[in-house]
Amino acid sequence: MTFTSPTIENVDVQPFQASDWLGPFRSKRLLVAAIFGALAVAPGTLGELTRSLMTDAYVQVSVFVAATLMLFYGAEKLFRFDIGTALSKSRGFQVPLAALLGATPGCGGAVVVVAAYSSGHVGFGAVVATLTATMGDAAFLLIATRPDAAMVVLPLSFAVGIVSGWLVDWLNTVDLSADTTGHCEVAPLIGRTRPQDIAYLLLAMPGLVVGAAQIGQVEINSILGIPVLWIAMAGTALGLFIWATSPLKAMTNLGDSPVTRMAEETSFISVWVIGAYLAYDYAAEFAGLDIAVMFASIAPLLPLLAILIGFIPGCGPQVLVTTMYINGAVPFAALIGNAISNDGDALFPAIALNPKAAVLATAYSAVPALIVAYGFYLLVPDFMN
Repeated sequence: MTFTSPTIENVDVQPFQASDWLGPFRSKRLLVAAIFGALAVAPGTLGELTRSLMTDAYVQVSVFVAATLMLFYGAEKLFRFDIGTALSKSRGFQVPLAALLGATPGCGGAVVVVAAYSSGHVGFGAVVATLTATMGDAAFLLIATRPDAAMVVLPLSFAVGIVSGWLVDWLNTVDLSADTTGHCEVAPLIGRTRPQDIAYLLLAMPGLVVGAAQIGQVEINSILGIPVLWIAMAGTALGLFIWATSPLKAMTNLGDSPVTRMAEETSFISVWVIGAYLAYDYAAEFAGLDIAVMFASIAPLLPLLAILIGFIPGCGPQVLVTTMYINGAVPFAALIGNAISNDGDALFPAIALNPKAAVLATAYSAVPALIVAYGFYLLVPDFMN
């Protein structure tokens, strides 16, 4: 999930063409959506468990992601300003501002900083700060399910990002200018608010009421006589449709409406969340695996493994690590290590714009990730577990 700054130079924004619906990328998504649908309507225990997990994923995560994105993109539309120019004029505060953008849930803020670096608006320390501070889309999952842990992880990642950025600006001597291309391909413009976008928003509203009630430990089984299961499954099915037929990869265009961007990006995140929920509970229910017990035998290596997973571009693997933490399979030390080391979707444009800078920034983020993760593991092993 990403968004783009209007300050990016040499950007070629291609409008969405009807033929784009038929590309091989969407065909693969349609196959995944069909598999999810088949699992949901399967008879017996498999279908019942799948529907329950999809309902949980919708009311525990998706609706909160939708609400957060609507607030974020709505405010961005209302108070629109040039982030790249603002960063370039704030030389003394570049690193803290970059870390703040990175710490914002999702990958959009980090992508803005990466694009600003390519056009010369910010220094390399700002890139390290934003990539270190970002938790990507996994932040939405953590906020929705473990807000107590999120209140520790996000501010700590923000602080570590600032320190890392300042140290890099002070110590780095590697010349990184040669690889900058100054070109960044951004998402195609959908250009209109579609009926499915409005429908997704309308379904998310009652789902948000249910999710908020669950946080307050109040059980709601229906809204206006409609079972919660029906609302959640309708929202999930619509999200799968939006994702499977989307002309986008993982990015939305700044020119699209907040409702369209919310529907697209929430659907993208939700697919990963559903996959993580199903993978974990299927393993426990049908394979008899107690993942927490299995991982306990290699407990000292879990923070390191989570940090290494953080090097993988994209948010999917990071969502899986967060899901495992929520289910008690990995300790808080692994979660914070992954949060600091992972760069989310921001690593894709970083690699495209400046491969040397992207690799070096990722390598630099490994140092604080190891220090903080094993600090928690050795000093407070039971913290937030």
